[in-house]
Amino acid sequence: MKRIFNIVMAVSLTGAVLAEDQLNLKDPKARSSYAVGADIGNSMKRQDLDLDPQALAAGIVDIFAGKSKLTDDEIKAALEDLKGQMMAKMKNAGVENLKKGTEFLAANGKKEGVKTTASGLQYKLLKAGKADGKSPKATDTVKVHYHGTMIDGEVFDSSLKREPVTFPLNGVIPGWTEGLQLMKEGDKFQFVIPPDLAYGEQGRPGIKPNSVLIFEVELLGIEKAN
Repeated sequence: MKRIFNIVMAVSLTGAVLAEDQLNLKDPKARSSYAVGADIGNSMKRQDLDLDPQALAAGIVDIFAGKSKLTDDEIKAALEDLKGQMMAKMKNAGVENLKKGTEFLAANGKKEGVKTTASGLQYKLLKAGKADGKSPKATDTVKVHYHGTMIDGEVFDSSLKREPVTFPLNGVIPGWTEGLQLMKEGDKFQFVIPPDLAYGEQGRPGIKPNSVLIFEVELLGIEKAN
């Protein structure tokens, strides 16, 4: 959240925009400026900020022209108000997501083949790997392919269209650290991860507070055993 408010302040005080009929995206400076604006816009969309793009652009233009319609104190107060709105929105979303997630976990835990650990992690074997494959320890570095969705099926991340990823197992969310240690090399599991084993009530960009996450993970190998 701190980052997004830094972005809002930066846009309000230091950004630059061009009218549509002035855009020449073949010009390197204009192209770079537009790319920065697009990146900021994407960040704001992921945070689900309730902003008026035209008013946002007007604020930028006015600041560059030295004729802001708001004082510094008024700008600060408006940003604090926006922060309060965001926090209230996140809290409400977290309560609703927790309710939906609890119901989903209860139903999923009854499905054939699904096992639930003491922590609440749910897992299911989708494909067996090597019979003599090794299981990683939390201190190992592993190589995996994965596909992550929300409980409504929305994809939020996937390595399937990219290269497999390699990471230390103790450097990821607790649901992964626990779950991958249940696997053997070559196994493919489905994990249904409760919020407290994922990103919790804070969430992260693209993942709302208290979200239950579903991953299909294939353990390709143990890159470094410690």
